[in-house]
Amino acid sequence: MTSLSAHYSRFRVSERVLLTGHSHQAWPDIAFAAQQQAWLDAAEFVDDKWDLAECKAAEVRAGFARLLGTSDGEIALGQNTHELVTRWISALPLRDRPSLITTTGEFHSLRRQMDRLAEELDVVKIAATPVETLAERLAAAISDRTAAVLTSSVLFETAQIVSGLGDLASACARRGVRLLVDAYHHLNVVPFDITAMGLQHAFVTGGGYKYCQLGEGNAFLRVPSGDDLRPVLTGWFAEFDDKQVTASTGVSYPTGAAAFKGATYDPTSHYRAAAVFRFHEQQGMTAERLHAINQAQVRLLKRTFERLPIHPDTAHVVEMPDDRRGGFLAIRTNTARELSDALRRRNVWCDARGDVLRLGPAPYVSDAQIIEAIETLGSLLKRM
Repeated sequence: MTSLSAHYSRFRVSERVLLTGHSHQAWPDIAFAAQQQAWLDAAEFVDDKWDLAECKAAEVRAGFARLLGTSDGEIALGQNTHELVTRWISALPLRDRPSLITTTGEFHSLRRQMDRLAEELDVVKIAATPVETLAERLAAAISDRTAAVLTSSVLFETAQIVSGLGDLASACARRGVRLLVDAYHHLNVVPFDITAMGLQHAFVTGGGYKYCQLGEGNAFLRVPSGDDLRPVLTGWFAEFDDKQVTASTGVSYPTGAAAFKGATYDPTSHYRAAAVFRFHEQQGMTAERLHAINQAQVRLLKRTFERLPIHPDTAHVVEMPDDRRGGFLAIRTNTARELSDALRRRNVWCDARGDVLRLGPAPYVSDAQIIEAIETLGSLLKRM
């Protein structure tokens, strides 16, 4: 797939080693033309541009639906996951069930929001490790006070895949508890199938900033068909759905994903995302193919790193079975931040979370670039 690099020339993927695949993948050049088209359509059609924008949004919903193994009618779009998740939380029956369960391994957007909600509600945080028992321990924490469980399917710090989510979903359903799965570090790098995973009744959120190459402004919330949640934080776009359900008292809502529609937004992001989804289809970049490429690249990263004459106390790969590792390699070291900065100065782009250095390949990264990156890392570790 290294021939793909020609399609990412504006991100200069052949001139620098972009191991940022877990955080911000390069956008294909076609996305630049799509952004320009959004501006041109606004100039030509002025306020009538929204019909064109809705066509792009429909393509984006369909793209996310394909990756989830669901229908586009179950997809609500938003600018980011925080916008969608807070809207979702506002719909929960928190007066009757004032407790939320989450983990210590959630990304900052959810982690910070949960910390603030803990000042108003009962927020139970379950240790993210050991990850092998995380779903089981989340299920065991459910009580009659629990409104919802919120967890990731792949942990953002270490790329560990959370198993047993189907069993957790069943436990939630038995107790009348809603389940929200953050699939941001899962989608388009590890195959995701709602039915196969037993998540038919779960809510799923994620977006296009990372492995989907869609850039900012492209997040989604999967809402199970027929769900009747009424978010308190509600956008006026929800009033214009043709399947409006009249409420006996109060504000009326459509059912399902349409209830989570927002308000006026910048449609440029959807122009870009629709073009990228089409590009992926043209190139045969299915989730299954991308997963195979990614796992070969991660194995090369791991194998090359473990050949370095570096003591494990200095730096070591976070241990997990290879088939339970998501889209990047996590290396634990006390100098993770310093290494990330030093690598950047040497044209190797990666990042650090706490004491974990994260190296995320992408389909446009060559094997030679991967080996070069690890050799550069090795030389830095020796000096440190």
